[in-house]
Amino acid sequence: RRGTGARLSHRNWWRCLRTLSKMAAAIRHLTATSASSFAMRREALAVATPRRWATAVAASGQTLGGRGGRVYGRTGALGIKAGMIAEFDRWGTRHELTVIQLDNCQVVQVKEEATNGYTALQLGICDAKEKNVTKPLRVHYSKAGVKPKRKLGEFRVAEDGILPVGTQIHATHFVPGQLVDVCGTSKGKGFQGAMKRHNFAGQRATHGVSKTHRAIGSTGMCQDPGRVFKGKKMPGRMGSDRVTVQNLWVYKINPQRNLLFVKGHVPGVAGGFVRISDAVKGARFPTDAPYPTYEGAMADGDLYAPLPDDDPNKPNEDDE
Repeated sequence: RRGTGARLSHRNWWRCLRTLSKMAAAIRHLTATSASSFAMRREALAVATPRRWATAVAASGQTLGGRGGRVYGRTGALGIKAGMIAEFDRWGTRHELTVIQLDNCQVVQVKEEATNGYTALQLGICDAKEKNVTKPLRVHYSKAGVKPKRKLGEFRVAEDGILPVGTQIHATHFVPGQLVDVCGTSKGKGFQGAMKRHNFAGQRATHGVSKTHRAIGSTGMCQDPGRVFKGKKMPGRMGSDRVTVQNLWVYKINPQRNLLFVKGHVPGVAGGFVRISDAVKGARFPTDAPYPTYEGAMADGDLYAPLPDDDPNKPNEDDE
């Protein structure tokens, strides 16, 4: 910089160089340690665990840590957000539930390691009219032998999690009481200000502020650097983003209508398409999950998640 006050002396210059070299050595040490730890964990999983346990880990969607350490298991499902309701359980606790319908969710294509380089299942949901489907997709559906679909989605699976083309994914693919991750497109809000888009506090309502109460204020700096940095939070388009809500509790399943009742909110508008998969941080199955999917007879009534034996709303004797 210009000016005597901003100059670095010879001694301060070497101090900066020594500090930078120490920081570089620390970064190299952390990188080597994390890489070796990740390799040891992968080796321990491959050598010390039987295949059945590894399959169970894959079905639960657990992670081994590190980039690319995901263990793929069974497939997920595509659903349609139907809306929200509230329901009271037998202990009187109110649960806010989002209803998701699996409307004719079928396997459309199987991707294998030999032909595609990875293992995955392409699913389709909700039958569509043939006149509303493009010609390339018509050929794609005709080769698969399934009806045209409104929405397609792909899920990575393990080699033993592959399903034949045409297999339907029912709501009983999931277990009442487990945790799921739901991914969808959030509602579009249009062009919004910084107070709504980024939760800015705004300026003062009085005392010198004139007509800029909701403005963001200064965005740049002085002559140096003389610009606005990229990524600065400003007004702009809000919503219509891909959002994933993790660890939603499956409260109830209606097998006859292929309905999932999950506790909590799901991104998107009513009628929008969502992706449902076992929670990546641990599905916590109360019972064994069907692998690769459920193929038995459908139950007549609703399936509920297990609840505690004691009333959770009853006050403790120690508190009285």
